[in-house]
Amino acid sequence: MSENIQEDIKQEIREARVQLDKKDVDYEAAMATKLSIAKKIFAREKESILNSKSFLEFFSENQEWLKPYAAFCFLRDFFETSDRSQWGRFSEFSKEKLEKLVSKESLHYEVISFHYYIQFHLHLQLSEAAEYARKKGVVLKGDLPIGVDRNSVDTWVYPNLFRMNTSTGAPPDYFDKNGQNWGFPTYNWEEMSKDNYGWWRARLTQMGKYFTAYRIDHILGFFRIWELPDHAMTGLCGKFRPSIPISQEELESEGLWDFNHLTQPYIGQELLQEKFGASWTIIASTFLNEYQKGFYEFKEECNTEKKIASVLKSFLETSMLVKSEEKLRRKLFDLLQNVALIKDPEDLRKFYPRFNIEDTTSFKDLDQHSQNVLKRLYYDYYFQRQEGLWRQNALKTLPVLLNSSNMLACGEDLGLIPSCVHPVMQELGLVGLRIQRMPSEPGLEFGIPSQYSYMTVCAPSCHDCSTLRAWWEEDEERRHRFFQAVVGSDELPPDQCTPEIVHFVLRQHVEAPSMWSIFPLQDLLALKEDYTTRPAVEETINDPTNPKHYWRYRMCIRPLCCLSVPHPPPKEET
Repeated sequence: MSENIQEDIKQEIREARVQLDKKDVDYEAAMATKLSIAKKIFAREKESILNSKSFLEFFSENQEWLKPYAAFCFLRDFFETSDRSQWGRFSEFSKEKLEKLVSKESLHYEVISFHYYIQFHLHLQLSEAAEYARKKGVVLKGDLPIGVDRNSVDTWVYPNLFRMNTSTGAPPDYFDKNGQNWGFPTYNWEEMSKDNYGWWRARLTQMGKYFTAYRIDHILGFFRIWELPDHAMTGLCGKFRPSIPISQEELESEGLWDFNHLTQPYIGQELLQEKFGASWTIIASTFLNEYQKGFYEFKEECNTEKKIASVLKSFLETSMLVKSEEKLRRKLFDLLQNVALIKDPEDLRKFYPRFNIEDTTSFKDLDQHSQNVLKRLYYDYYFQRQEGLWRQNALKTLPVLLNSSNMLACGEDLGLIPSCVHPVMQELGLVGLRIQRMPSEPGLEFGIPSQYSYMTVCAPSCHDCSTLRAWWEEDEERRHRFFQAVVGSDELPPDQCTPEIVHFVLRQHVEAPSMWSIFPLQDLLALKEDYTTRPAVEETINDPTNPKHYWRYRMCIRPLCCLSVPHPPPKEET
């Protein structure tokens, strides 16, 4: 903020620093305190700042996004919700309404201009930090997230660019056996292409003002995205978009006619008894209808994951059944997801094989011929027929991003990787990501850093998985396998991830052929025992399997300024 802050506010800042200086970050309290102080400073200097040459230049260059953003923030706070369906006449965005709301004659202009003021100072601070980093030879790397929040300024201003009745996620993988559902609407690529992806170009141009490099989060989304209905809570029953579906004619030509069996949850009494034991009858009477002797279907009010979650909560409040809500919900979801094929809601004659189709009783109870047909179509859908389409899709979108700035682009290419991805990344000069515990090579449990290609960033962990120390300590058998296969020792590994182990792993990555080795701060701090006193699990930034994971880890910079870490012993000469 301004260098000319008056003494009473300086004192308030000093007191707030002491109050907020705790072991863990209190985000809500910190944000409330910062905004309160910022408003007091703004009240005293708004005239001079808002009329300054530097602010007017910033406003002129950024007003296309700045005006809608400030209006969005005002409406969100005024209506006390970001759900724009609750905003009355402002629910639907229009430029005419926007200009009236943000005009200097508006009754709300002071609040609107406060949001201008905050963005202006954030711009100044980030610009100063970026310039300082450049002078020191440090690369500041930004992040391009794959999605935007359903209730964001982007979906309010450009609803046509998003498929608002869908959700973005990932199929089952290393992170979560039930898949992931991130809650973001998927992109309407057809609409975005009409102005040559202007929305994306604007984002990259803005990022290029501050960053030297950037990570494309979930680069697979530019080839294809895992699309789920907006009523889903998990990520299991999705489909790739774009993709070539299985047509009804294709199935009929193979002798598959019973589409109800294939597409509706296949729920028999035996399955209910297996899952719910003696409680199966009360579960069935609450959530299901018996449509045929011994076979059940979900009631209309319970036929989606979100409906099940809602009804289950009410059911447990009044029921004498003492069960874990989470476990019951998981079992009910298992029933709902017990299908072999997923019907396309936009074309009922098109179908998509459910991921891990062979795990379902819907599949297991089919005759051998039908199983063989579905296995072949499953493999074809997931691993063959889409490759050309996905390659074409990526080559339409990614070059536009890459040509929008001078930043070095790095693609996060973890997870289920189609065979077309790495060739396209190589053609476009995109740097990939290599995490040792998630090797891209089939058949390997642990990656081999010495074999990574130059066009990669390598790391022992990342923000979407546990830190090196937590990973080491959470699985004894895996620790033994790593110690034998990677460290090359038949001795028993230590239970704790010692500084010597950390040295070994980090050294492997530093010496890898990769362009960059990038380490989470927590993995670097594990080089010194003084910084490993907290439980390792507290260091994990994001747990993709837990939507309620709340990372509040805090590391004070001051002790690091005088940190001395012993160097590992030199390699033996051969």
